[in-house]
Amino acid sequence: MIEGMILKGIGGFYYVKTGNEIYECRARGVFREEKITPFVGDIVLIRENETDKTGYIEKIYPRKSKLIRPPVANVTQALIVISMKNPDPNLWLLDRFLILVRHEGLNTIICLNKIDLVDCKEFNAVKSIYQKAGYNVIATSPVLDVGIDELRDTLENNITVFSGPSGVGKSSLLNQIQPNLQLKTGEISNKTKRGKHTTRHVELLELDNGGYVLDTPGFSSLDIDFIDNAEELKKYFNEINSVKNQCRFNSCLHYKEPDCEVKRLVEVGEISKIRYENYIKFFEEIKNRRRY
Repeated sequence: MIEGMILKGIGGFYYVKTGNEIYECRARGVFREEKITPFVGDIVLIRENETDKTGYIEKIYPRKSKLIRPPVANVTQALIVISMKNPDPNLWLLDRFLILVRHEGLNTIICLNKIDLVDCKEFNAVKSIYQKAGYNVIATSPVLDVGIDELRDTLENNITVFSGPSGVGKSSLLNQIQPNLQLKTGEISNKTKRGKHTTRHVELLELDNGGYVLDTPGFSSLDIDFIDNAEELKKYFNEINSVKNQCRFNSCLHYKEPDCEVKRLVEVGEISKIRYENYIKFFEEIKNRRRY
């Protein structure tokens, strides 16, 4: 038996990389009985058949991390791509992505793509919001070949979830980083100004620098139903959580309470008004969900 990593799973078949070989494998029935589903990114032990490069997955090693949407294991970081234009940046959706990734405990990088389509003022306004919130922000433009080397270095020797809404240019960026990937790039719908889906299945793509990226399908929404109490939400916003003890009340939710330091910092521009408004929207969403 040999050890390998699942790069792709389609229709009950799992494609496992072992050294320079790829084996098409089935999972043993015991996994179904135990309700265990192999994930892309799993390190597995397979019983191989050298004659036709097929095999059976015999063992799944313990996972260092696991995501459900998309289903992938052993990811080391998440890179969330948002475009500055075509489509316009959806910061409400970006903040939902950030909550999900924070919940999974992954290191997060934000990529602001298509910066060639906006002026510096517009770009810096968005960049400043997330740098102040403690995130690493990379600016990219495949057209101008800006930020591609920095992005490539960020992906080196990592297993990265490469995520973001449809149409923001994820596949174009990966093609620029490594042209031999030859990923299909999407178009922007003239009617909705949203991207058309191009990625249909979950697959780890191997990079020449030792990294792997998961080119995931675009999302139009993300559930945050794993947050049971609205009171827990503040820990997902770095800039809010860092001043939580400076409010008048220790139990302050930064919602309708008086003498709230978070609201004061929003008023003076130290905390982004957009981020705070998204916090309130998420807070009310969680609070209202608990009523039913």
